[in-house]
Amino acid sequence: MNILYLEHYAGSPEMGMEFRPYYLSREWVRMGHKVTIIAGDFSHLRRKNPNVNEDFQSETIDGIEYVWIKAGRYEGNGVKRAVTMERFVRKLLTHARQIAEKWEPNIVIASSTYPLDTYPAQRIAKIARAKYVHEVHDMWPATLYEVGGMSKKHPFVIAMQIAENSAYRHCDKCVALAPYSKAYMVEHGLDPEKFVNIQNGVVEEEWAFADDIPDEHKRFFADHKDKFIVGYFGGHALSNALDNCLDVAEKCRKVDKDIIFAFVGEGVEKKRLVQRAIDEKIDNAFFLPSVSKKAVPTLVRKFDCSYMTGMPSPLYRFGLCLNKMYDSMMAGIPVICAFNAPQTPVSIYKCGIECDPMDTDRVVRAILQIKRLAPDERKQMGQNGIDAVLKHFTYRHLAEKFIAAISEEAKR
Repeated sequence: MNILYLEHYAGSPEMGMEFRPYYLSREWVRMGHKVTIIAGDFSHLRRKNPNVNEDFQSETIDGIEYVWIKAGRYEGNGVKRAVTMERFVRKLLTHARQIAEKWEPNIVIASSTYPLDTYPAQRIAKIARAKYVHEVHDMWPATLYEVGGMSKKHPFVIAMQIAENSAYRHCDKCVALAPYSKAYMVEHGLDPEKFVNIQNGVVEEEWAFADDIPDEHKRFFADHKDKFIVGYFGGHALSNALDNCLDVAEKCRKVDKDIIFAFVGEGVEKKRLVQRAIDEKIDNAFFLPSVSKKAVPTLVRKFDCSYMTGMPSPLYRFGLCLNKMYDSMMAGIPVICAFNAPQTPVSIYKCGIECDPMDTDRVVRAILQIKRLAPDERKQMGQNGIDAVLKHFTYRHLAEKFIAAISEEAKR
């Protein structure tokens, strides 16, 4: 099949996030399909953006054709970003016939944070007589008013809502990352038979050939090899609830001196969190720089327990699909999952303990419970995570599930 993947912010291992389009497309290429990704020339998620001189400039990365649209640069989530969205979508709409005739897709996937790309995807699919798949990463526009504080009557929110409803009504298949989003989508016009949940996952090769961690991190683990290390890795922002993590660390320090916490990552709150730990003498909390994506497997395997958490959010009712969850499971260590979310793979596959993020006493008890497990019981809990990932959450499996869903539609 010829697969056309529209993803404004698509990245690659060299460029950086976001990785999902690349990983799925690479697997499809290996399966014998032809894949073209059309993306914007700039994304705030990438470490490195391509040097694009003209619209529809292309290059091949690991067998995937990347086609670039000059949408422009922006900072933050203000008007400039909205302008780049409009520009990206408008150029796709304007050139819909040329795109359809040049790439002759059998499948058109619209897969951006925002749902406006449904319009060019629908037009291209109609011209090419292809099937249209709507892939939902983030729950826009719900994110805008439930988390961002925008009014539902704001013109930008209204435009996004109209686009979302159109996508659900007209798509041939809806691929959702969030496992519990079906009811919401049906409420907004989706035929329930068109829903399929395909989450994120891991790439097996990256775990077999992981990079080493930096010397600073090596020294930390060597100096604390006799301690029980609870590890957090990821962003240091208010949404990550790391003040709660420090509260947990302080409470653990009072009951078990062998438990220490490693906070690995960067973010706007890191400096304040470090100072808080110093001021309050939370001396079992240690802060380390972030590591490269290729070194994440090596890092996480050094932890005795992974601690993932976030501030309560109404969006978590749709379920969790965090990369760090699958990484933690693949590392073969128990996972503390502290989110106000429905059941996650952590409890489904018995590879850790779920907690309320605001109930720090419960989190402390969960950490102590894991630490006090017999070695073989703790090892089995970690192995449950590995087994679940290898069976359900490798990108090879996810790509096969995705292609099976859209192949089913293509035959109709």
